[in-house]
Order: sequence, then structure tokens, then C-alpha cells
Amino acid sequence: MIEPKKVSESQTVMTEMVMPNDTNPMGNLMGGYLMRWMDIAAAICAGKHCEAHVVTAAVDHISFQKPIRVGEVITLDARVTRAFNSSVEIYVEVFANDIKGQNPRRCNHAYFTFVALDDARKIPIAIPEVLPLSSEEQNLYESAAHRREMRLILSGRIKAKDATEVRKFFADI
Repeated sequence: MIEPKKVSESQTVMTEMVMPNDTNPMGNLMGGYLMRWMDIAAAICAGKHCEAHVVTAAVDHISFQKPIRVGEVITLDARVTRAFNSSVEIYVEVFANDIKGQNPRRCNHAYFTFVALDDARKIPIAIPEVLPLSSEEQNLYESAAHRREMRLILSGRIKAKDATEVRKFFADI
């Protein structure tokens, strides 16, 4: 049996400085660069939790809420919300501030799903459960089942009529 793991055991914090070649003509961080950094932080977190190679399976809605300017420092905070059979959901929050640490703000967040693979990097493997300890960790853990089911519906892997977690949100199923 695989031992469950605490969220803190795999939490990953990554810091980047926004350089001129990372920005668009308005001096704002390009979305693709931010998504890449988010995917990297999430993959490191997932790999640590699963103790395995992982591949990105899905990314939930990413919204660019606040611009991040050239010269600013961003901090990406990635943590496991829940583990399923061979997949794990990672929540990534992005914070920005100036080089002096002033004007801190949350700019972005998203949920990433990864699948853990065997050492040959071909077959999905079982992964450790998550032990949510804080009330925030518990809330993210409980709501992960709803997000997972929505991802499966939207990707066509299950039919809405077969949904159990989100059925109550749809009146005509």
C-alpha cells in the first residue's frame, strides 16, 4: 500500500523575474510564458507527490486577471489538491510584486491535472492519496472531485447523464 502524503511534502514555490524578452509590446508578461512557468511548477509538484514521471493531462481555465510588468518578480505556488487513481490535481497561484517586494498582488491561478507514469514512461501508475490538514486544503480536496468530473464531461470521456458529482448543477440531466 502506498502511504498518503501531506500537501506540504510536495508544495513547490518557483520565482521568476520578468525580462524584456518575456513581454509583449506593451511591456506585459506574455501569457504563454506564464502558462509555461505554471506548467513547470505544477509538474515539479506533481512529480514530488507521485514520486514518478508525470505528464500534463489537462489545464482548467486560465484567466489573466492582472498584468505583470517587465522587471517584476513573480512567485508561483503549486500544491496538490487531490490524488485519484493515477492522476493528481495541482493548484497553482501566481503572485507578482516589484523588485523591492512592493505592490504584491495575486495575478492568476489555475488547476493542472497530471498522470503519473512508470519508469518506462508508458503506463499510468497508482499514486499516493493526499492528506489535507488545513481547512483550505480540505476545501480544495473536496471540490476537486467536482472539477475532475467537469473535465471528464468537457473532454467527452463521460456523458453528463453519467455524472454523479456535478449532476445537481444541471437541471435537465
